[in-house]
Amino acid sequence: MKLQDFDYQLPQSRIAQSPCAKRDHARMMVLDRRIGSLEHRHFYDFPDFVRKGDVLVINDSKVIPARLSGRKETGSRIELLLLSRYSDSPAVPETDSTEWPFFRVGVEETWEALLKPGKRIRIGTSIFFDDHSRATVIERINEKKWLLTFNTALPFDLFLQRYGKAPLPPYIKREKKNAQMPEDRDRYQTIYARSPGSIAAPTAGFHFSEALFKTLRELEIVIAPVTLHVGFGTFTPIETEDVEDHVMEVESFSISPESSDKINSAERVIAVGTTSTRVLESAADEQGRVHPMSGQSRLFIYPGYRFKRVQALLTNFHLPKSSLFLLACAFAGKDRIQQAYATAIQEEYRFYSYGDCMLII
Repeated sequence: MKLQDFDYQLPQSRIAQSPCAKRDHARMMVLDRRIGSLEHRHFYDFPDFVRKGDVLVINDSKVIPARLSGRKETGSRIELLLLSRYSDSPAVPETDSTEWPFFRVGVEETWEALLKPGKRIRIGTSIFFDDHSRATVIERINEKKWLLTFNTALPFDLFLQRYGKAPLPPYIKREKKNAQMPEDRDRYQTIYARSPGSIAAPTAGFHFSEALFKTLRELEIVIAPVTLHVGFGTFTPIETEDVEDHVMEVESFSISPESSDKINSAERVIAVGTTSTRVLESAADEQGRVHPMSGQSRLFIYPGYRFKRVQALLTNFHLPKSSLFLLACAFAGKDRIQQAYATAIQEEYRFYSYGDCMLII
């Protein structure tokens, strides 16, 4: 399959730059795979499409404030996007250079990160933050990723909470003064986020409100949380000409015995988002039984994939030629999804992270 066949043209005006005023008031396209029908509803109508015996699988990963702004020794600004905590902190390289006055402030953490601009970065570059904490570049991992050791006066999680910002995707383009708004900390997060670790949000879950969950509980809909920490792999652009040649980066996931029991007893499994889908499909055997586990997944779902456990999917509208768009095409069929996206553009749906959603049943 050629990647180019999964392209589409989206007007810039259709990219949502801010969230819907009320979470459950986003628009919802309902696509019935059996008959190919489309309905135009709002997310507060979601309970109309569930039934007793359904299990709703949600990703409870919590987005960390992974975007940081600092200064190099020269005074020039540099942006950091933290990707993942490095479990084995490598030793800081030895140097006699006065250009790299490394010191320990108090708390040390090592992280993989993206740096922007990154052209003049070299081993030993120090990045300073407002409280005199610093990060030091200790290794180049590849063309895009670097390894940095942070020395912070505060425990690192508190440092992030104080100085980090929501890692909004680059297609959210606002005036500089509104680049980050106070509500982003709350709205670029699901209301059920519990387990910190994601650097991008599982956005299909944005639409759930406490009131809507109350309605679902009254309808005896079972909720089963799983965890997949959204990492660099989910939003890394596919760069291979042939879809099959793309390799996903690993992402950590877990599913508890309690959740797997709920899922295995379900009459129908509704996955909230592509990340929940990948957990379920990673943990399911060929008979469709989901097993409790913790691990890492490289699962790349594209057309031709045979789904083992997911029977309905709630998902946002995704970027063209992305792994997320290919997953939607695999679930509902490429032609059907492309037709649905064309209709969504015509009907002025809002696209991407802060946008509207689609329920595929």
